[in-house]
Amino acid sequence: MTGQSDLGRFLRRCRADLTPEAAGIAAEAQGRRVRGLRREEVAMLAGVSVDYYTRLEQGRHTSPSAAVVDALARVFRLDAAARTHLADLARPARRGRQTPAQRVRPAMHQLLASMTEHPALILGRRTDVLASNALARALLTDWTLLPPRHRNYIRWIFLDPGARDAFLDWSTVAADVVGTLRLDAGRHPDDPRLSELVGELTIGSPEFRTWWNGRHVHERTHGTKRMNHPAVGPITLRYEALALPGDPDQTLFVYTTDPGSPSHDNLRLLGSLAARTGPAPGRTPPREAPDASRAEPASPA
Repeated sequence: MTGQSDLGRFLRRCRADLTPEAAGIAAEAQGRRVRGLRREEVAMLAGVSVDYYTRLEQGRHTSPSAAVVDALARVFRLDAAARTHLADLARPARRGRQTPAQRVRPAMHQLLASMTEHPALILGRRTDVLASNALARALLTDWTLLPPRHRNYIRWIFLDPGARDAFLDWSTVAADVVGTLRLDAGRHPDDPRLSELVGELTIGSPEFRTWWNGRHVHERTHGTKRMNHPAVGPITLRYEALALPGDPDQTLFVYTTDPGSPSHDNLRLLGSLAARTGPAPGRTPPREAPDASRAEPASPA
């Protein structure tokens, strides 16, 4: 996944998804072979030459100005997350930089451990699970039982059958996390581990392959997750995604339930079960052979 090809590919997907009617162009009834806009129509709406826009799509020009990026975002009617992604793709190529391994500060581990009534975890680049508390592991899966390279949220969503049963709206959750990974790919276009992860998911999941070939971009901020746990039943949770300013590319997720609700009672019951017996039944990941050649020190969780 190189920056040179990603910008053109994203623009082509945006163009294919935007109808002439949505763009305010009167489409002729005959002779139109595709649903989306033509290159010359995008160029006209963005105020650039057809040749210039063609070079952007073909990867022959990969660093458009901020004004051009803004114009294209306006033409394609991109939301804030997609605009950010387009701007990331338009930045000059950043080759040869080593991406340091991410580590969670001890104070953050202590904070997670102190949150005994709320599931909480920290995700890093590529949706890597960097740390989690006991209730999050009971609710989702016990990441500590996986090899370090496999402690990844999107990998769990698509490759662990238990994840499909965990979310009542699995398709929505899965499509959004693909959009999140796409946003990360724009920020870190030369991350070899991200490329490796995309390759693994593309081979292992037809749904991932389909959604990755789309253009949906999603930024996690807050929302609701409807889950079903085999040990305690349905749980509806609200989550807040809190960026950690002192730790680049790390996000703290905290899940809560409405006080006095059945979901609140079920989450408390899950916490009691996990405190007595460890991870509650039905939320342990399938056993995987340790990958010694790729192992790296695991952050305590």
